[in-house]
Amino acid sequence: MSSKNKSYGKEQAEAFAENCRYLGLKLLAEEYQQMINRANESSLGYYDFINNIVQTEAAAKKQRRIETLIKNSRLPQPLKMLADFDFDFQPSLDRRLIMDLATLGFIERNESILFTSKANGVGKSHIARSLALLACQHDYKTYYTTCSDLINDLNAGVYEKTLAKRMRKYTSPDLLVIDEMGHDRLELQVVKEAHLLFKIIDQRYNDNKSLIFTTNVEEPDWAEFLGDPITTSAILDRIFHHSVIVRIDGPSYRMYQSEQLQKKYTSKKQEAK
Repeated sequence: MSSKNKSYGKEQAEAFAENCRYLGLKLLAEEYQQMINRANESSLGYYDFINNIVQTEAAAKKQRRIETLIKNSRLPQPLKMLADFDFDFQPSLDRRLIMDLATLGFIERNESILFTSKANGVGKSHIARSLALLACQHDYKTYYTTCSDLINDLNAGVYEKTLAKRMRKYTSPDLLVIDEMGHDRLELQVVKEAHLLFKIIDQRYNDNKSLIFTTNVEEPDWAEFLGDPITTSAILDRIFHHSVIVRIDGPSYRMYQSEQLQKKYTSKKQEAK
């Protein structure tokens, strides 16, 4: 092939790749030659060849959207998978209920979930974050926050006159996860802004949007924790109205893991003697 033809072929390839990127066909821009080679090897017809390209691009675009939804959800790393949850360790937890919630039908029905327990480390956050991850994977806009981070963020918005803008971060997603109410008792002793939490709960309630809430604060103690009995009553009323209540009464998995770790090293010490 002459240098002139090579140059022309290179220009064509570059123009083709540029047009693909312009149309958002990123995978085709990078892998079109491999796709052509595979089509030649399998003697694909024109329709099958184009259909394969479209399906591949659609799958790649969907995966990019999922990755964006997960990133924007602010879910903590490492991500929690429901398959990694040890249901055998919490026999009081109804596994069938959790699997039903994992179908995400509660979002379509505009329902919420309240995970509650007396103890820490029983798996409330793990399941909540796993359901949030599933929501992202099924194209639901999702946002994760702890209760203290939400209240502190909105409180800053009051002083900076950016409250409306900050609120949209919590009211616009299809699913909002408010985690760990009760882990932040000392932090919230000074700033008890129940009315700010109410603003979010009330807006989502009126918009029929789903919420996942986790807490180890018993219902009678919410008013003391949030510092406003009247507002707290309104919050409870809205949370409980359309919520599936999942109570987990069991041992701490973190404590169990700690005990197993100590046993492991104790055993190694005895073997070394």
